[in-house]
Amino acid sequence: MTNTRNTQGMTVVVTGASGRTGSRVARAAEAAGLTVRGASRATGFDWWDRSTWAATLSGADAAYLAHPSDVGAPGAAEAVGALAREAVGLGVRRLVLLSARGEDQALPTEEALHASGADWTVVRAAWFAQNFSEGPLVAELRERGELVFPADEVREPFLDVRDIADVVVTALTGGDRYVGRTLKLSGARLLTFGEAVAEIAGATGRPLTYRAVSTRDYGEAMAGFGLPPEEVAAMTGIFDTLLDGRNAHLEDGVREVLGRAPRAFTDFVREEAAAGTWKP
Repeated sequence: MTNTRNTQGMTVVVTGASGRTGSRVARAAEAAGLTVRGASRATGFDWWDRSTWAATLSGADAAYLAHPSDVGAPGAAEAVGALAREAVGLGVRRLVLLSARGEDQALPTEEALHASGADWTVVRAAWFAQNFSEGPLVAELRERGELVFPADEVREPFLDVRDIADVVVTALTGGDRYVGRTLKLSGARLLTFGEAVAEIAGATGRPLTYRAVSTRDYGEAMAGFGLPPEEVAAMTGIFDTLLDGRNAHLEDGVREVLGRAPRAFTDFVREEAAAGTWKP
């Protein structure tokens, strides 16, 4: 019989609590009756300063780990592994890591978590639907009416981050049911990036367009924005991996964990359009 964790008085550390996934995980955890301890520089926590970790982790029961750049970025495996070991040493054994579906560069980070001694769960997520509504891509659509990105006709099952949050909280509160497991999540429908932008255009009534470029050209553009060469190289390598067609299939993780279908991309677009997300 699977043990169910008693969430009464349970405290969960949420890294990136003001970010795309962390903010939703925090809200979902609070709605489930958990006490949330946000971990960010604003609260005194710094991924790159180990002296700040103990104060955030001490006395907590569990933690959600989302690396601040990318789970496959240089240094991610070392940082996640060290933080996980510190957490375990402080008695915080229940850890859930956000990872990326199909990203080979993320595997060392996942393995570092496995080796930490934690009661771990890895959540491998598809490309976020909210990447179109938050972060650097939305500014292009809002201000220029065009999205430029290194994805041609590859199809992706865009995943609502609220589904990620619900899965994470279910994993945290599910006792041993999800310990030692890798959960693969996707949205319900395959779309090209161009088709996704076309849906946004239809919902907003704006003539938005999508233009695919090579990863090399996109890397040159990122360098032009001032990103350091090592970060550009890492991100273009990740894009080459994630956008080569390997992820053009659906996963059943959302339904398996939550007992329902993933949120529809069309509903996400309708909600964000109504909120004026893509208004110039």
